[in-house]
Amino acid sequence: MTTHPALQAAIDLTAGAVGGAACVFSGQPFDTAKVKMQTFPTMYRGFLDCFVSTYQQEGLRGFYRGTSPALLANVAENSVLFMSYGFCQEVVRLVSRQNGESGLSDLQKACAGSMASIFSSLVLCPTELVKCRLQAMHEMEASGRIARGQKSVWSVVKTVMRASGPLGFYEGLTTTIVREVPGYFCFFGAYELCRTLFASYLHTGKDDIGVVPLMFSGGFAGACLWLVVYPIDCVKSRIQVHSLAGRQAGFLRTFLGVLRTDGAAALYSGLTPTMIRTFPANGALFLAYEFSRKMMMQHIVS
Repeated sequence: MTTHPALQAAIDLTAGAVGGAACVFSGQPFDTAKVKMQTFPTMYRGFLDCFVSTYQQEGLRGFYRGTSPALLANVAENSVLFMSYGFCQEVVRLVSRQNGESGLSDLQKACAGSMASIFSSLVLCPTELVKCRLQAMHEMEASGRIARGQKSVWSVVKTVMRASGPLGFYEGLTTTIVREVPGYFCFFGAYELCRTLFASYLHTGKDDIGVVPLMFSGGFAGACLWLVVYPIDCVKSRIQVHSLAGRQAGFLRTFLGVLRTDGAAALYSGLTPTMIRTFPANGALFLAYEFSRKMMMQHIVS
């Protein structure tokens, strides 16, 4: 049975939103530690120091600061990402002159995911900017860069609007796209390749490999993404957070500034919590996406 393109897009959109929510709830504390270490690398001796310090200074709530925009960011990003992923697969079929029923190779799906990430960047950038600023608010106050009491989503939104207007929410957009395009090529490529290997080993279809192999494939995909793009993500976080205290330089100047003042190691500050987070968070993302998508498809068929 062939699903109507509009209905297929709605299914991918909904399944992506479910996956995005699962990703946030399973990985938010580690993401908060990542952003703190990226934007203020000299404040912490390492991941454990950041984790303990955050708990002592802000309590458990400190790990979930920025959860609302993070939830909005991930739901928006993944719903658009997976919907665009479906469309981009059709574009790849068209370019490679394949008919609509033929399956794409893992490499072709990686290319489709890379293209889809451009569209998701447009909805991700504004919400991720607010999230990063909320997550690093304590450090911004401690360093004297902002006044105290700016700890709500609304206060950050007002500050951005007052300082830069609506376009201020797209601070770091170029860096976000630079990060997403190669990152999601690796992300979808690694996910599909891992599923292919599991299917071959288990002598089954890629859609029937089971929960644990599926979650491992998602976690492996996330690990590949972050290992490739982490320095770019670090620069993006710097641009989005530090522009709160004044207009931040662009990607290249910020990148060179980090190298000059903090050294190359600063570009990997916060990598430990990111890699710890990536397996449960991305495993939950793909598990929620695949199962919710399968349930909706089965409901339509029945």
